[in-house]
Parts: sequence; structure tokens; C-alpha cells
Amino acid sequence: MGDYKDKSTTHNDYESKSSKSKFGQGLKGIADTVGGKVGTVAKKTTETVDKTKEAVFNAIDVNGDGQVDIEDVILMAFKVPGVSINRENFLRKELLTKYPEETIDNVIFGTPMKAGISQEDIEKIATAVIQNERLKVSGISAALGTPGGAAMIATIPADIAQYYGCMMRVAQKLLYLYGFPQIDYKENEQAFDTETMNQIILCMGVMFGVANAKTGLLALAKALGTGVEKQLLKKALTKGTIYPIVKNISKWFGVKMTKEVFAGFFKKAIPVVGGVIGGGLTYATFKPCCVKLKSVLEDTYLSNPEYREKGEDVIDIEPGIEVEYVDVEIDELVDISEEEE
Repeated sequence: MGDYKDKSTTHNDYESKSSKSKFGQGLKGIADTVGGKVGTVAKKTTETVDKTKEAVFNAIDVNGDGQVDIEDVILMAFKVPGVSINRENFLRKELLTKYPEETIDNVIFGTPMKAGISQEDIEKIATAVIQNERLKVSGISAALGTPGGAAMIATIPADIAQYYGCMMRVAQKLLYLYGFPQIDYKENEQAFDTETMNQIILCMGVMFGVANAKTGLLALAKALGTGVEKQLLKKALTKGTIYPIVKNISKWFGVKMTKEVFAGFFKKAIPVVGGVIGGGLTYATFKPCCVKLKSVLEDTYLSNPEYREKGEDVIDIEPGIEVEYVDVEIDELVDISEEEE
């Protein structure tokens, strides 16, 4: 009995081991098959995402220089219908109910300050402009943070264009309220001349708190207010004293935009819960950017009859001077907006 029991046990153990071995081999086969399919799917998904990402960058690289930069963003924004603002139409509409036609004509052919428009009225209009555009941004901001896979990634360029489109609308309206001339956008060509582009870049620098952007914008306002010759002003913006500031703003913004595009890309590519996009494209940060620009514009040579230059804010636009651009480390281009939050 004892021998029979021992043999039986040995036989059962053998069968058990054999079954386990076959089962293990079966599982391995299934795992290999599934793993192979998963690997194939993962590879195809990666290839799809890479292609979509490349398509997104190509769509954003409007000027075709192989990188995402501030010029791309501005050009994209102005392609959105309604972003380009006509100075005369805007000012007439805002002032029509409070001032006589003659006064408004003086505003159009001069500046609100010279025409006698009160700073209090300008302040109210400017605040309303910011609030109205901020409400429009809320929906765009939510869309930017909505996950949705590869199909939704393709909407990122349009989302960014609309977001910055609202910002460009505010910038133009504030410039006009505080004495600046018409921003000339060639709608048929969908383009700017270099000096106009650089003027908008200065505004963007102020909005995002980039170092020295305020100084550049104050210098531009002074030049316009004192009647600096157009060609001289053009030279200052493209080769002269303001040009290095513009270049540094562009450098800082290029880094920022790359981060924002990647953040938006992965928010939409990966199905996670989140309504806020990394890098700053949010409802919450829109208003502070606009308020920064407003704060600078309301105290310039063009807008404040009692304006006094502060030593650290003064740079002169001088005839015949060309300034060589000196590359600055990105850490030196202080982002005030991030420090304040």
C-alpha cells in the first residue's frame, strides 16, 4: 500500500508539473501574441502622434523659419477674423455718446490726450475692453485644457490663434486709447512690415513682463509724441536703440511658446483630467497681462500731460546710430508675470 501510495503521488506530481508547464507555455504564447499586438499598436500610435505633432508645429510655424516664435503667434492671431482693429472706427464708437463730433475728429487726427479726453473716461473704456476680451478667452482656455487624443491635437494651432487673437485685440485698442497710431496690417497679404511687427512684439513683451520691454515701449511713445521722423523711428525699431530689446523679447517668447505648445500637445494627446494648460495659456493669466500693458500705456509721453521720464526708463532714439545685438541668457530676461503670481 505504501509503495502504491508513493508511486501514485509521484505520478500525480508529474502530471501536475506537466500541466503547469503546458499552461505556462500557453500563457507565454498568449502574452507574446498580445505583447506583439500591443507593441505594434503602441508603435503605430507613437508614429501617429509624432506625425500629428509635426503637423502642429508646421501649422504654427507661419513664417517658415523652422521654429515656433513670437512672429508666428502674432501672424496666426491676426489671421483670425475680427482681430485687426481699425483705429478710427473703434475710437468713434467708444467716444460717440460722450463727446461732440468735433472733439472725436481731433482724437482721430491727433491723440485722445491732445483732444482733451479725460483720463477717467479712457480708464473706464480700457477696463471694459480688457473685461470683454477676457470673457471670450474663458471658452478658449477650457478648450486648450481638454484632452481628446490625436484628433484633438490638430485644434491646438486654432486654439492658440484665438487666445492670442483676443490678446492682440486688447493690445491694439489700448494703444489707440493711449495715443498710438493705426497698426498697419496688410490684410490681403496677411503680413506686417518689420517695424510694425517689432512694435507689437514690444507690447507682447510688456504684457508678459520681459526685461526692458517697458523701456522700449516708453521710448517708442516719446518718439511718436515728439514727432521723430518716420524713417528714423523705423531704423530705431529695426536696427537702432530699440532693436536689441525686441530681439530679446523674441528670444524669451520663443522658449515660452515651445513650452506652451508641448504642454497643450500632451494635454490633448494623453487622456487625463485637466482644464488648465501648462505654460500660461489660461483665463486667469490673461487679465494680468493686459493690465500690465495698460499700466505702462497710461503713463507715457502720448497719454499723460504730466508725464515725467524716470532715469531707468530712458533710452534715446538718435540719428545715425545702429546698435549691434548682444545675445542675452534666457535667465536674464526676467518674467515678471511669473514672479508676481
